[in-house]
Amino acid sequence: MAEFTMELNDEQKEVRDWLHGFAADVIRPAAAEWDEREETPWPVIQEAAKVGIYSLDFYAQQYFDPTGLGIPMAMEELFWGDAGIALSIVGTGLAAVGVLANGTEEQIGTWIPQMYGDANDVKVAAFCSSEPDAGSDVASLRTRAAYDEAKDEWVLNGTKTWATNGGIANVHVVVASVDPELGSKGHASFIVPPGTPGLTQGQKFKKHGIRASHTAEVVLDGVRVPGSCLLGGKEKLDERLARARERARAGGERVKNAAMATFEASRPAVGAMAVGTARAAYEVALDYAKTREQFGRPIIDNQGVAFQLADMRTQIDAARLLVWRASWMAVNGKPFTAAEGSMSKLFASETAKKVSAQAIQILGGNGYTREYPVERMHRDSAIYTIFEGTSEIQRLVIARTLSGMPIR
Repeated sequence: MAEFTMELNDEQKEVRDWLHGFAADVIRPAAAEWDEREETPWPVIQEAAKVGIYSLDFYAQQYFDPTGLGIPMAMEELFWGDAGIALSIVGTGLAAVGVLANGTEEQIGTWIPQMYGDANDVKVAAFCSSEPDAGSDVASLRTRAAYDEAKDEWVLNGTKTWATNGGIANVHVVVASVDPELGSKGHASFIVPPGTPGLTQGQKFKKHGIRASHTAEVVLDGVRVPGSCLLGGKEKLDERLARARERARAGGERVKNAAMATFEASRPAVGAMAVGTARAAYEVALDYAKTREQFGRPIIDNQGVAFQLADMRTQIDAARLLVWRASWMAVNGKPFTAAEGSMSKLFASETAKKVSAQAIQILGGNGYTREYPVERMHRDSAIYTIFEGTSEIQRLVIARTLSGMPIR
């Protein structure tokens, strides 16, 4: 087990500087254009693939970094560049985590490479969990998966929403209910291979922020997938369902479901995204405060501005430390006994919203225009307190974990 450290090693620093250079030279110059276009920035993703950032190998190297800092360090630098474009680059990772968290070695080896494609033929993947009537309330999920034993196929029907890369993905990972009576304990995850009949894109959403990232509904109408597309396999699912039924009869402990396992693993990474956006907004505000003069002196000479910047930097550093702690714990198999993963996402998400709002205030009227990037950063930061578990849900998870009580 790697010791917890707040210092990146030489190799990590080299990767960080490489990512920062890509974010500064490739992502940032394209940010405003793709935000206005509200389209997937395929040319930027392809550039990321050419240099090795958008690839299974790079993602795996960071994911399996024994210090746990590879993924949060990478997320922070890319999202420092621009949240919308960065999410288009890393959005496939959530589907990949879904397979890593729930799949067999054969499934991991088969499907994750198909999620990325290669530099000459870039692909993306989508993780489909939320539904029109089931966001935070995962127990209300209505998408159904029925097993056709004669054909060894699963038949999926339902509608997913808020799916990053939904409908344009090469591979979709879909969470569905196989036993509605068990609520969230009766969920399972399925691979929907490329070109599978019955899967179509529904509404594409026009969003407040992260506009360069494609978000849409995914409609599943009689989608048939082979039995081998059930992540983890049927034997493992049957055993898990049997335990859940037994515990339900006994009024026993809660069983973790497939979607929650994916979100739990990814929460510190979302926190790192928020840290990147917050840091970017803070740096713009700091530079502006040093050069903008009012009443014959730079505005940073005023305590009202200087103290805001001091608080902004303190909150960003605190958020990063919570993210790094949770990431280290996760990779080293330490349980989140105090919901440390949720803590990291909650604090970092709220920090990004607050810091980006303060940045606009420091820039004044300029901050409210699209001539300066903090307006876009503020719009982008709103998503961190919403997706992969709202701030309210994070507080609920933390409170339940600390108290051991079924707080509602």
